Parts: sequence; structure tokens; C-alpha cells
Amino acid sequence: MYMKRISLLLSLICFVGFAHAQFVNDYLGAADKYFTKGDYYSAAQYYEKYLESNKSKTKKQAGYQPYAVSAATTKKITVTSNSKEKVIYNLAESYRKLHFHEKAAPYYMEASNFNKTAFPLAKFHYATTLRAMEKYDEATTFFTAFLQEYPTKDKYAATAAREIENLQFIKQQMARKNLEAYKVEKSSALNAEGGSYAPVWMSDNTLWFTSTRPLGTEKNKTTTNRIYQIDYNNGAAGTVSLSTVPQDKDMQQGVLTVTPDGNTIFLTRWVIANDKKTAAIYQSKKMNGTWSEPVLSAGLNETGSNSQQPFVMPDGKHIIFSTDRPGGWGGFDLWMANMDENGNVSAAANMGMKVNTEFDEQAASYHAASKTFVFSSNGRVGMGGYDFYYCKGELDNLSEPKNFGYPVNSEKDDLYFISKGTERNILENVIMSSDRDAACCLELYSLKRLKALKQLTGIVLACVDNKPMSGVNVEIIDTINNKVIAGLTTDASGRYSFTLEDFLPLKAIATNDGYFKSSIKFKGPADEEEVNFTNPEICLTKIPEPEAAVKVDNVYYDFNKSSLQKKSFASLDKLVGLLNDNPELTIELGAHTDSKGTDEYNQKLSDARAKTVVKYLISKGINKDRLIATGYGETVPVADNSNADGTDNPDGRQENRRTEFKVLKK
Repeated sequence: MYMKRISLLLSLICFVGFAHAQFVNDYLGAADKYFTKGDYYSAAQYYEKYLESNKSKTKKQAGYQPYAVSAATTKKITVTSNSKEKVIYNLAESYRKLHFHEKAAPYYMEASNFNKTAFPLAKFHYATTLRAMEKYDEATTFFTAFLQEYPTKDKYAATAAREIENLQFIKQQMARKNLEAYKVEKSSALNAEGGSYAPVWMSDNTLWFTSTRPLGTEKNKTTTNRIYQIDYNNGAAGTVSLSTVPQDKDMQQGVLTVTPDGNTIFLTRWVIANDKKTAAIYQSKKMNGTWSEPVLSAGLNETGSNSQQPFVMPDGKHIIFSTDRPGGWGGFDLWMANMDENGNVSAAANMGMKVNTEFDEQAASYHAASKTFVFSSNGRVGMGGYDFYYCKGELDNLSEPKNFGYPVNSEKDDLYFISKGTERNILENVIMSSDRDAACCLELYSLKRLKALKQLTGIVLACVDNKPMSGVNVEIIDTINNKVIAGLTTDASGRYSFTLEDFLPLKAIATNDGYFKSSIKFKGPADEEEVNFTNPEICLTKIPEPEAAVKVDNVYYDFNKSSLQKKSFASLDKLVGLLNDNPELTIELGAHTDSKGTDEYNQKLSDARAKTVVKYLISKGINKDRLIATGYGETVPVADNSNADGTDNPDGRQENRRTEFKVLKK
């Protein structure tokens, strides 16, 4: 009897061990299944439970949601992860793809010590995770270590090198001036459990966006993307509701754009299978207030490629979208197609390497008021992940892309940007999506940059001795609108100052009795964040007495010729400026020689030189009727050509070879 009890106990222990092993095995099988499908949330939970179950041999875990896997079923789940190292790495990958960096970091830290041949990207992904967690020095260390041991010259190597540059850029951005002018807030009205992103104004008061929030009828969490809407009344947010755009079961749907008339939307639809996303752009029309079943949009999709994130330009004549189709620069590129009033699209063209890189460019938009094209990219130096970049101008003449910088961008992913800002402040009223403060997903944020007044100062000097001049009237002109925006008077130190909302091309005109008017043009500092700028000096020249000559310094001619040397142009251009500032002036332009040569020769040479200078002034836009050319030859010396003993006086001759002007009419 005793032996039977022992045998029964051993059998029971073996059965419990076998059951526990089978139970743990089912956790791992479920995790691999979800990982392969791209359901990283579920995969992470089961990988965690598998690792936890291996720590405890006596009890199984309970209470997990959202997807129940029955360990008691007779159907065996296939296990594909063949080592604990693979489980840890897949778990880190799952959390990274969920943007849950704090959860991913400890598992990547473990994986970074695994065999680098089996897990070559462990250090790379650990470094990106550290960067997202704002651990910049540690991230730099691991990016550097990755480059030292990674033998392949591919996108990962290029990205690691760029990420090291990014980390330096981040440090610079964190030290930017005027960060207090930015107000970035997570939207309590728009965000919920799951992700919320890709906002679009359907009208002045109705916002649509994409979200993975669970519907009220769903018992478990969901990763289904749907289109939601919210109405605003005098700025107050209403209740979020599901849009009425039809959506097929098992189909992801969102990231849309609307035509200017509000009757056609283009939207992205996609499915995820075996960790692969397949996306295409569809089209839906509003008929009697109801949105039609979305249909594939001809011209925007290409077999074997993904097309997504459409954006209709404000003029309704062009549509921009992101695609990985052949013919691009690499990854996802931004392409553009013409569109007619019925929503028919022509053949698409790549937007070129000014916008696109060998990595990914996505989520385009255009702010019509400021003529600013905005997009997200992970292929340029920035804060890390996807950053917002902008180009100024029309689509066919865009400036070089520029990073918006911090805090518009973060160390994580920043995608989808819309603005109701003004012509001079695109950042005045923005809604954007970012995962900067999220555990897993993109969320919606409001952004406002409260622009401080710009302070400009300048000084007026006397040209003859560079002494400050007080009491000078200074008029500030907006050269874009040709409008006076300020009238000022210099103080005792010769200075003037004024404020304005933003730097723009300006002109300052200084006027004082007895002096020629003088002006300068300026537009402020290159750094848009600067609030103070000192204008170039304005120099005033005293109006000479009648018949008095004013020497034009640094005018040079070729030897024994009338042709001007290039080094004369700067001085003559100042004379052009004086004539432009004083349009009532008529002047005589006089040329003089020394005594070398015959009187006839010198007269002829000086006539030719005076005419050459007049010709130059006319070429710069000065009316010929305001200019009279006179050659004086050697007849009006201002110094002796020879010394008292009859020897040559080269210094005197040099003074005599001069160009002057006289005021004939003012």
C-alpha cells in the first residue's frame, strides 16, 4: 500500500509538471502567434507571462485580459521562439513597436549582451529606446558601440550615424531661447484609451481624426483604427462620436483628407497580416448627407506597393500622399498628383530629393495662409524618430526643408500637423499628434506659440566723422506692403528703436535738415527665435554749398583708359543709393586728371571717364536726365603735381586724379 501511494504521488507530480510545462508552452505559442500577426500588445502580454511562469513552477498566472488563451484545450499551439534570448528580444521588439520605451528598455538592455551575430540590431534598438527616454549620453554610447561592431553599410548604419548627430541637435534645441513662448498640451477632449492621431478640419467647427479607442460594445481592448469626429461650439469641445464612413470588418481605416467643397474624402485603409501592413487610398463621396462605401482611388495606388496619408491641397487641384512604390528615393516618399474638380487624379510624380530621403517621408499638409508645406521625416537630422519639417513657398518652388525644432518636435515620433495659424505665425493654433508623453501610442496635442514682440534698434551717424546724430527723423517702411509702420526720432546717442510683431523686410529712411536723405534695408536676424536685432548703421552726408564738389572715394580706372575697375563699384553703388534716396537731385559728375600728358589728351581722357561713370549710374536705374558728365582734365588741381624744386610729386598727382560730383538741383 505504501509503495502504491509513493507511485501515485510521483505520477501526480509528473502530471502536474507536464501540465505546467504544457501551460507555459501555450503562453509562448500564443505570444509568437500574436507577434507574427503584428498584434504586439497581446504578444507582449504573453511573452511576459511566459517569462513569469518560468520563474514559478508551482502556480500559473491568472486574470489576464484582453485575449483569453485556453491552456486546457486539446489543440496544441506551435511554438516558434526557440530560446529564452529570442523571447526577451521579441518582447523588447513588441514594446518598441508599441512606442512603450520604458517597458522595452530593460529587455533591450539584456539583449544587447546577447550574441551579436544572432541579434545584430539589439544595441541599435536599445540606443533608440534610450534616446526616446531622453538618456542622451547613454544613447550616444550605444549608437557608437553598434557602429563599431556592425559590419554592414546599410540603413541601420546610416541611421545610427545620423542619430549621433540628432543627439547633438537635441542638446542644442533644449538650450533654445524663448521656450516659454511655446504651450504644448495634451487634448483631454480628443484622447482616450488607445491611440488618437491624424486630425483634419472637415469644417471650421468639425474635426475628424483617427483612433484605436475601443467602442462601447467591445469588451476587450482593440487595435482597430476608426474615424471619429468632434464638434466645437465657440471653442468648446463637444462629444467624440464615431463617423458614419462605412468600414468593413477586419479593415483598418483612417488618416483622411477632404476636398475644399467638403463632399469627397480620400482615406487610408489597411490590413495587417504576418507582421506586414498593406495600405491603399480609397475615396468616398457624400450623397444626401451620407458617405458612400469607400472605393479604391484610381491613380493613387499601385499593385505591390503601399499608398497612404493623402492630403488635398487647399486649392483642390493637387493631392499629396506617401507611398513606397518604385521610383522613389527609398522607404516611403511623398508623391503628388493633379486632381480635377470631380476628384479624378492624374498620374502621380515623386516630389523629388529636396523633400524625400532614402528613409521615410509621411503625413504631408499645407498651411495656405503662410504658404508653408509641412511633413514628417525620419531621414533628416532632428530630435529623433519622426520630426516635423517645413518648406516655404508654392509646391513648385519650395525652400529647403527646415526642422521646427523643440518643443514642436520631441525625441519620439511627431506626425500629422494641421494649423489655423496666421500668415506670420503658423504655430499660433496647431493640432498635432505625437507619442512624446504616451506609453504606447500617438496622441493628439494642441500647440500655441505666443510670439514675443520683436525689438529693433539702430543708429544714425555723420558720414564725415562717424559721430552719432541726435534729432534725426527715421521712417520705417514695410517694403512688402509699401506702408509706413513707424516714425521715430534719434535720441542723444543717435539711436532709435521700435517693436513689431514679427521680423519682415523693412526699410529705414533717415532725414535731417542740411543733409541728404539716406536709407538702409533689413529684415532681422537669421534665427527666428531672436527677439532683438540691431539694424545696420545709417550714414548721413551734409549737402554741399552750391558749386562745391564732393569727392567720390575709391573710384579707379584702368591705366590711361576710361574703363572702370571692379573695385570702384562698391563706392559708386553708394552714390546710386544717395541718388535713389534723394530723387529730386540732379548732379554733375566730374572727372579730373593730373598734369602728365598734354592738355588735349587729359581733357579727352577725363571726358571719357566722366561719361563712363554716368553710364554706370544709368545702368543702375538712375534717370539720365539727372546726370551731367564733365571732364576737367588737369585744369582744377587740388594739390601740386610737382615739388617746389621741380621734381615729381606722386602724392599730389594722386590727389588730382579724382572723381567728384556737384549738386546742380535739389
